[in-house]
Amino acid sequence: MSPAAAPDVERLRADTPGCAERVHLNNAGAALPPAVVHATVTAHLERECRVGGYEAAAEAAERLDRFYPSIADLIGGGPDEIAYVENATRAFDMAFYAVPFREGDRILTAEAEYPSNALAYLQVARRTGAVVEVVPSDRAGGLDVAALERMIDDRVKLIALNHVPTHGGLVNPAAEIGAVARRHGILYLLDACQSVGQIPLDVEAIGCDMLAATGRKYLRGPRGTGFLWVRRARLAELEPPFVDQHAATWVTADDFALREDARRFENWEFYVAGKLGLAAAADYACAVDVAAMWPRIRDLAARLRRELTAVAGVVVRDQGPELCGIVSFTKADEDAADLSARLRTRSINTSVADGPAHFDRHRRTYGAAVRASVHAYNTEDELAQLVGAVADGR
Repeated sequence: MSPAAAPDVERLRADTPGCAERVHLNNAGAALPPAVVHATVTAHLERECRVGGYEAAAEAAERLDRFYPSIADLIGGGPDEIAYVENATRAFDMAFYAVPFREGDRILTAEAEYPSNALAYLQVARRTGAVVEVVPSDRAGGLDVAALERMIDDRVKLIALNHVPTHGGLVNPAAEIGAVARRHGILYLLDACQSVGQIPLDVEAIGCDMLAATGRKYLRGPRGTGFLWVRRARLAELEPPFVDQHAATWVTADDFALREDARRFENWEFYVAGKLGLAAAADYACAVDVAAMWPRIRDLAARLRRELTAVAGVVVRDQGPELCGIVSFTKADEDAADLSARLRTRSINTSVADGPAHFDRHRRTYGAAVRASVHAYNTEDELAQLVGAVADGR
């Protein structure tokens, strides 16, 4: 397969009105949506205002159904394997809590796991007697696949982790983990919250059984939107933690039947304008080609790391053999929250990655860090503006 053509940065910026307003380096928090996403959402909200919510949804029925093939085009899999949900945490939880854990079952995860995911593991462990175990990281900071292999036995029920941790540029070896899971027939749940829209994803190549993602980050969809993909062959093993009359059919007075597709993880009421907007974001990402944007994102992030490293007192905190568009750094004489707030007064958007979580406290000893996350629509000049503002001091 020939490499994807470089993205048309001028087109990306022209499609993104927010690029004219400020330097947006908070794409791991919420990226700037392209105009088509904004127009799609607002047009439907306007229609709801004019004709009513149910009526507007009925008019949009065909476009709403298009959501499922749009997401399938983005990540692979089939349209019947996709559910629309309100955010990545809900997507992840709907999948995770559907796994029938029993006492003694083992849940394997990574040191750099997202805290909300870890809390779900601990709650289920408290309820069921399952055990949460953390796979060590390798020297570069990613999950150690060889260590994972050594931890496998017949009590491992689930491997679950985030593809890209929220606090830095690390990319976990998702496909290598998938190979281990497939070899041993173990369920594999991947949180792709930070990778969808940034890194080309193919659920078959990754080998996961469930994948959860959000709309608002690199995919550039509306806030309050997300999706869950569940492998068709695994659906029968997974009962959603709650159901309604959309997810199931009330067959008799004392029995019900779940839907046979992934929409068993949805519920009847949903953000209609958001679903349309998320489909538009997926279509846009496919049209501009995530595979083309990914090298640019990596190159911009690598450049930013080099330039920040040259600033006195700045330490870039990213680790891993493969790094993505998230760049985390600290400055010796300035608190991370204060620095991020100061940058915002200069119309430069960043965010703050909180200090270490319990699983990786021994590895992340520096506390909170500024998180600057680049997208393909960012420019070299915008990176220079950030670096210059960081160097300027207070």
